[in-house]
Amino acid sequence: MTSTQDPTPSSDLESRIARLQRLVEISLILNSTLELEPLLRYIMDAASEMVGSESASILLVDRNTRDLVFTASSSNAVADLIGHPVPREGSIAGAILKENRAIALDDVRDDPRHYRGIDRQLQFQTRSLLGVPLSIKHEVIGVLEAVNKKQGRWTQENRNALLVLANQAAVAINNAQLVNALRRAYAELDQLDKLKNDFISIASHELRTPLGVILGYASFLKDEAQGESSAHAQAVFRSALQLRSIIEQMTNLRYLKVGEAELQPERVAVAALMRSAEGDIASLAATKNHTLTVRPAPEDCFVMADPIRIGAALGNILNNAVKFTPAGGQIVMEAVVRRPEVWITIRDSGIGIPADQLEKIFNEFYQVEDHMTRRYGGIGLGLSIARALVVAHHGRIWAESPGADQGSTFYICLPLAVDMSDSSAGQ
Repeated sequence: MTSTQDPTPSSDLESRIARLQRLVEISLILNSTLELEPLLRYIMDAASEMVGSESASILLVDRNTRDLVFTASSSNAVADLIGHPVPREGSIAGAILKENRAIALDDVRDDPRHYRGIDRQLQFQTRSLLGVPLSIKHEVIGVLEAVNKKQGRWTQENRNALLVLANQAAVAINNAQLVNALRRAYAELDQLDKLKNDFISIASHELRTPLGVILGYASFLKDEAQGESSAHAQAVFRSALQLRSIIEQMTNLRYLKVGEAELQPERVAVAALMRSAEGDIASLAATKNHTLTVRPAPEDCFVMADPIRIGAALGNILNNAVKFTPAGGQIVMEAVVRRPEVWITIRDSGIGIPADQLEKIFNEFYQVEDHMTRRYGGIGLGLSIARALVVAHHGRIWAESPGADQGSTFYICLPLAVDMSDSSAGQ
């Protein structure tokens, strides 16, 4: 028995295969494009190509007003209307959006839904139109329109091809919008971060001058007062030193995000870095009757470092030791060369650190003690700033502690200056 159904012509099959291959190519490009404007241009060019139209346009739903707005067009004439709204009621685009279905019109002149305001404004003639919804996750976010079929009438294949393209385009547009929103959020965060840093810088700078005066008078009173007045002057002086430490931490807050490019490294002796740090902390340690012992590295031990930044890191670790060591305690700072590094250790006889907190203490604003019952003060930034600065110098920092009331040891490892490492290799 002979079949009455004619086989599909090879040319028609080849044409379908070519369209499918083109859709795959378009899909790959859409999924790899996250810039919204080039993405929209590509979608419109692909739409015109797939259905054989003179131009194509994209109308998206405004997230605030919920109006349909011309967002992009491949026609130079319609491009002048980018950003202009199209009424959702009484327009073809509005009907596509509301009914969530494709609409094909071979002649729009007799259709009352055709929004003629655009044609009149641009002196443009829309003869035919094929529009499909842009949908993602059951939400219609806009409309994709192909305008003025070049030859013949709109076919079912045109409709199907534009629907497939619209489904892929909706996902790509949504992803691009999310990326743009994320970039805006990051830009706003950067601006807020700059404002925060500017405020902290100005506030800390303005606080330093009156604090210097307070420290000067407090030091004078401490030396001259006797009896009960001496104890009061000592308390004022100690509080002023603590306030100075907090202001220094505020000033150094910008170092939390410091990068290698921001450093100004120079060949500096480790012994000099340690002496400078000792000088900065000596008065604060003296107010708590601490014994501060410094055993510096040999004078020929050098590192390539930004002395101000590394000085801040050492100062923060020493401040931490003074703060968490009871009066009359011991603080020892020493340096040992372990080529190709130098290890600077700061050991105290303080309250110690629980084993499960040894890594957390380097987190921003983190403190072992509960913030509601704090005895030691501070804002919890010193150690995180120290780590950021050491890491920026390609170094390492960590803490060890036997347990509660058994003190702590902080290790700062920095690479030795290259010339010293090289000279030692031949010895």
